[in-house]
Amino acid sequence: MHKHAYEGQCAAEERRRTAAKPATRGPKRTLFALALGTFAIGTGEFGSNGIIQLFASDLDVSIPVATYAITAYAFGVVIGSPAITLLAARVNRRALLLGLIVLFLAGNGLSALAPNITMLVVFRFVAGSVQGAFFGAGAVVAAYVYGPGKGGKAFATVMGGLTVATIFGSPLGTFIGQHAGWRVMYWAVVAVGLLAGIALIAWLPRTDELRGGSVMQELGALRRVNVWLMVTVAALGISSIFAVYTFIGPFVTDAAGRDASLIPIALAVFGVGMAVGNSLGGSIADRYEHRGLIWGYGGVLAVLAVIGVTGGDLVILLPCLFAVGATMMFAIPTIQVRLTAFAPDAPTLMGALNLAALNLANSLGAIGGAITLNAGWGTLSTVWAGVVLTTAGLLLYLATVAAPARRRARPPQVLPVSQVVRTRG
Repeated sequence: MHKHAYEGQCAAEERRRTAAKPATRGPKRTLFALALGTFAIGTGEFGSNGIIQLFASDLDVSIPVATYAITAYAFGVVIGSPAITLLAARVNRRALLLGLIVLFLAGNGLSALAPNITMLVVFRFVAGSVQGAFFGAGAVVAAYVYGPGKGGKAFATVMGGLTVATIFGSPLGTFIGQHAGWRVMYWAVVAVGLLAGIALIAWLPRTDELRGGSVMQELGALRRVNVWLMVTVAALGISSIFAVYTFIGPFVTDAAGRDASLIPIALAVFGVGMAVGNSLGGSIADRYEHRGLIWGYGGVLAVLAVIGVTGGDLVILLPCLFAVGATMMFAIPTIQVRLTAFAPDAPTLMGALNLAALNLANSLGAIGGAITLNAGWGTLSTVWAGVVLTTAGLLLYLATVAAPARRRARPPQVLPVSQVVRTRG
């Protein structure tokens, strides 16, 4: 009897463990498909920066006018992605991801066919509107595959494709654009997107557990103050990465006095740092509530100061570029986990808002750097703009989000016995 009871208990425990696991086969393939999708998206985004002179010349517009296409993509992320996420609130995340990859293919394919800058601006907005929604829905699927308590690792996996795009996708896209034409670059992005689409169709799990929720449920998350605090913390803090990344070319050629041929190497070093930081940050985000963001922001402030003082030496500049990418990406998974913790009923929208915040950070970093350059403070002065912005983000986080948590975690004060006696007396 005891033997049968023990076997029954084991069987019941095995059924419980099995039920707790995601109902998907080939989780590694699912995660690869998601990362391939974000790699395609990142290649299209960063590759556009490398061919701006090419499509400006071909479409007969100035460089400042051509930048409208880059700005339109960012507006697509900031405005279009949250809108799509809300409109598709009830859609199963698998179906949403497949629909988004189709929209991505359309946006980039039409970009390759754009007859003028006006249409290119419109099509880049369409392509950008995919990004945040894809990352948000992808993070939900990745979290389902990983299981409970792995939200940071899940988001880091999805972000992994974007970091790899900064290392390989963007330089390769720029190379293709320079040698075969800027339109061919967008067709190459479409080709990678098609591969990602095929992988998503084949390997995304089919399950009702990935179904969406109501629009009101998603909108309810937007009424929570902590959500907007985290978005602001992200937009301010992450901006320093773009106060550096946007100006890597001048750092190498003007500040360090080296040949422009070293710029791709500097970009690749920065991208490797992003990949390393993203991987480490995912694990930290799942283990600790605040450390990923505080360590990441604090670390990048120290590195920015080193660049500002000694960045004219390439031997110092290159390791610092790696460190900026690593420390900043170290913080981003924690931002996503905090956002999701504040709005657990709207994880896809939180992912879209996180990406929207990153694109706002892109603009803030570039604008801050431009202000210091126009003031005549020198090429490396852009890092001080990053210091100001990231410091503001870190202080805001410590004062509003982390401080209440520390007060809740503080153990009750234990009075000495003598004081208790005097109090009672």
